[in-house]
Amino acid sequence: MSQPVHNEYPVDLSAPDISAYRKGNTGIEYVTTFEAALPGPHVMVSAVVHGNELCGAIAVDYFFKTGLRPRRGKLTLAFCNVEAFLSFDPANPTTSRFLDEDFNRVWSEDVLDGPRQSRELTRARTLRPIIADADLLLDIHSMQQKTEALVLSGPLAKGRTLAKGVGVPRMVVSDHGHAAGKRMRDYVDFINPNSEKNSLLVECGQHWEVASERVAKESLFRFLVHTGALSAEDAAPHLGPTPPEQQFIEVSGPVTIHSDNFRFAEAYTGFEVIKDAGTVIGYDGDDEVKTPYDNCVLIMPSRRLGAGGTAVRLGRFIDA
Repeated sequence: MSQPVHNEYPVDLSAPDISAYRKGNTGIEYVTTFEAALPGPHVMVSAVVHGNELCGAIAVDYFFKTGLRPRRGKLTLAFCNVEAFLSFDPANPTTSRFLDEDFNRVWSEDVLDGPRQSRELTRARTLRPIIADADLLLDIHSMQQKTEALVLSGPLAKGRTLAKGVGVPRMVVSDHGHAAGKRMRDYVDFINPNSEKNSLLVECGQHWEVASERVAKESLFRFLVHTGALSAEDAAPHLGPTPPEQQFIEVSGPVTIHSDNFRFAEAYTGFEVIKDAGTVIGYDGDDEVKTPYDNCVLIMPSRRLGAGGTAVRLGRFIDA
């Protein structure tokens, strides 16, 4: 079970009952694939990579209940770390992030093919053929802090192009991931510049705020329209107003924690712009952590501040 983090945020969402989707139709529990008559890409939407992030499960459950089916290609809907999700307790909502290890740090081939064992790795190895077959992936997440929603497009131009095509959320963060392990959105060809496969990871807002449900649904339907799985007419009843123009941030790197005593200089929540290079933003043991350049943007400061983890990512605004 993951370590608890002090939670000051109310739990305003309810975890949906996903038992109806357990059997699926792929031979893998909680994974369903619909195939259209017309050719097209294999599009995948994944939820509950982290068991305490409810908005993705709510959005996928909502999509199932619309009765919509893909117009082209294949559409796979997957609930990922189901064991962790089913252990979610609103009275102690942070502890079900994972059971043994972070499901979203195991997606390098050497880890998947290696000897290490955990419940998350067992599930990842089971899902691996589906992930490998997908052409386009939307992985739905939420965040610890009450921060504006964002989409992580990966380090390549093709990821930024996909984010721009989907159009939401407003903030697009181009990054390389975490030192602690590879994310599912970075699996093999998703980050191969010579492959047409592509992926996005959307962070819909604070884990349990009502707004994260809206962002998750909006992202799902706009992603499916952009990829051709749905028509604009299919999605129209489920979409909000035309979104604002996006802003793009390129991450120069994560701040990886080296000690067991990391603390921030202030109570950052995300998207703070630190004007001057050399500003102290935290302390890693006795070492000062400083901004490396002017107008440095702080992205997703963490409240899980153990050695080896990512404290915060540092970036700057760029043209798309």
